[in-house]
Amino acid sequence: MLLVDTYLDKSSIQGIGVFAKNHIPSGTLLWKLDPRFDRVIDVETYEAQTGPVKSYLDRYSYPDRRDPRHIVFEADDARYMNHADEPNCDVSSPEESFALRDIAAGDELTCNYNHFFETGFDFLGDR
Repeated sequence: MLLVDTYLDKSSIQGIGVFAKNHIPSGTLLWKLDPRFDRVIDVETYEAQTGPVKSYLDRYSYPDRRDPRHIVFEADDARYMNHADEPNCDVSSPEESFALRDIAAGDELTCNYNHFFETGFDFLGDR
């Protein structure tokens, strides 16, 4: 779950993005996996899906780095965070994310998707 105030808006990166409502100092804890809200779904259930449900999970979930038998689906707007090669959010831990630098109010929150995929992430093709 996001632990800072954010809003959704049109992204210059792709589609919709998540933006900071207020200034976020460098090092701030931005997000923490919260099993009360964030869903950890077993891969078998995920792979059994088809159509719009499968497409939605493909777009907004990612492999659980703690256990490859699961995927993570975030319950809040964090799922709209877009990729950047030089992100402002550190998502290297599977259970929490921090601001890599000061983030101004109105800035889009970004992360490096390569942290979520063992073989790397092809921004134009994989997701």
